[in-house]
Amino acid sequence: MIQGKEPGEGVRGRFQSIRVDPFVRGFDMQLARPLARSIRLNGFATCLRLEQVYWDILGDMAQLNSCSISTLLSHVDREVHLRHGGVRNFSALVRVVCVVHSLKEAGMDHGGA
Repeated sequence: MIQGKEPGEGVRGRFQSIRVDPFVRGFDMQLARPLARSIRLNGFATCLRLEQVYWDILGDMAQLNSCSISTLLSHVDREVHLRHGGVRNFSALVRVVCVVHSLKEAGMDHGGA
């Protein structure tokens, strides 16, 4: 249920209809299924748990770069260390990288700085 704080946002105890249904026709719930994979990041074996949709996007990105998913993720890992001193949640970073890539592929700006 939605607890509204802005006018027109809804009131506790009532359902509010929305204009754009996030469950597009033919939505595949398997894309939301988490999947853990063993990968090598810059020579170190680790396990990364992401939803299937992100593994699919990473596969597309790796194919565009003519490399493996491990090579692609090793690049992301190296760059985040060099540019920002690392990241606390690598899985979250990978998800954001995938979303930004998808937005760019769709011709949409991610709106970041």
